[in-house]
Order: sequence, then structure tokens, then C-alpha cells
Amino acid sequence: QVTLVESGGGLVQTGASLRLSCAASGLTFNRYAMAWFRQAPGKEREYVSGFSRTGGYTYYADSVKGRFTISRDNRRNMVYLQANNLQTEDTASYYCAASSTVIQSTLRSPETYAHWGQGTKVTVSS
Repeated sequence: QVTLVESGGGLVQTGASLRLSCAASGLTFNRYAMAWFRQAPGKEREYVSGFSRTGGYTYYADSVKGRFTISRDNRRNMVYLQANNLQTEDTASYYCAASSTVIQSTLRSPETYAHWGQGTKVTVSS
């Protein structure tokens, strides 16, 4: 059974940084594309950042490019999202997701990912 557990969210002021973590178990980690999505109240879930299945490529939403950095530790089955210079529009619940079937054309679509964590909440106040 695949399990994803996020942590690291919190309440911060604009300009602050957070490091979100995702602990994965029950999967062959280096065969899965891993991604972060977020969902703000009343809005659809949106892609934030992710890796290709090989882990050789990283992708970012335009809204976070230059401020967020995704990384992974294959030995520990961990994925991280370093979020710098946080803005109020970054307020959302952040979700870790995994897929063994994603291809480049679908990696930004939530429907591509079969496995999800419970989310960690990030609130950015001005």
C-alpha cells in the first residue's frame, strides 16, 4: 500500500520560507513521478512542482518558478519543496502525489496521480 505523508506547513508572514516534506512508503520510489499540488479554499487543485518518473527532470508552475525548489532523496524515499519568498497567494493546502504512469504531457494533471497524501496547510499572512 502506497502511503504519502506531508509535513512542514505552518503560518508565516510574506517573504518567509518553509520547507515541506513528503515521506513515501510502499512503492519503488525511483520508479514514480513525484509532485506537489496545492489547493486553496474554493479553488481547484493546481500543480506546483514535480519530477519526471526517472527523476531526471523537474517542472514548476510559472507562479512559483524562481521561488520554490523541489528535491528528492531516493535513499530515504523523501521529496521536499523549499518554498521561499512566500506570498499571500501561496496560501493553500499542499499535497504530495505519486504516479507510476505519468508522461510529460499529463504530469501537471491531478487525474494522472493515483496516490495522494493528506496535505499540509500553508498560510501566509501580510
